[in-house]
Amino acid sequence: MTIALPASIDETLSLLNGEDYVADRSLATVLYLSLKMGRPLFLEGEAGVGKTEIAKVLSKALDRPLIRLQCYEGLDISSAVYEWNYAAQMIDIRIAEASGETKRETLHKDIFSDDYLIRRPVLEALSGEPGRPPVFLIDELDRTDEAFEAFLLEVLSDFQVTIPEYGTIKAVERPAVIITTNRTREIHDALKRRCLYHWVDYPTAERELEIVARKAPQANRRLSEEVVGYVQKLREMELFKAPGVAETIDWATALTELDRVALDPATISDTIGVLLKYQDDIARLQGSEGKRILDDVKADLDAA
Repeated sequence: MTIALPASIDETLSLLNGEDYVADRSLATVLYLSLKMGRPLFLEGEAGVGKTEIAKVLSKALDRPLIRLQCYEGLDISSAVYEWNYAAQMIDIRIAEASGETKRETLHKDIFSDDYLIRRPVLEALSGEPGRPPVFLIDELDRTDEAFEAFLLEVLSDFQVTIPEYGTIKAVERPAVIITTNRTREIHDALKRRCLYHWVDYPTAERELEIVARKAPQANRRLSEEVVGYVQKLREMELFKAPGVAETIDWATALTELDRVALDPATISDTIGVLLKYQDDIARLQGSEGKRILDDVKADLDAA
């Protein structure tokens, strides 16, 4: 059964909320417009703030396939879009020659057909089944180079791919496209102009507490409040990499597995590697600095 797209911003909020994604209204608004207008959604923000999760939630809520293109340095068309099955082509050429078929035009038509076309994520996203176009996630686009960005311009503006030996493949129904970037480098304006844009920021303490309550429901309220308060204060520091929401959830879960009901300096020291991933950041919280932050968190909670 085809699930209809949300008909309003409030329905979009409810759709996300139904899949335990706690979004603010500005995100719901731009997501609604992206779906309504058939435009790609370009999400930028720090790692771990929930950009990728939006595509996953949308796929699940709309009951559509999720096609993910994980970007990396050196990503090329053969890995991202399509390639020909050269081994099978060569075998069939040899068979045709052995049977006396040598007409170049016939061979060309036979070997550059669907039977030999290997579809990679971009082509799969454009070839979705009617009535159920996929959610296409282009994840961490900033890890690729400008040449690949340039190739995506045709895909994001016309939702088509041109294959020299085959022709142009155009999407019958546009997929819902979500592009994420951690802003390790600037993405060209030509690509951004084809998208709607939203900056995904770290959540407020209230929203992050709700996220933890949904994603780590086994954690008691006081522990969750202290975890969120501690993480919020860490993000105010000049760390090499501030913890994201994913790390907050992992820390609350880990502490619960250890049967902790509140934070203490020893527990923080033992488990800080769940929250922070760089030794220089961890070293800053050893000793008095980590205890000072914890004291501030507890004082704030007691005063509330």
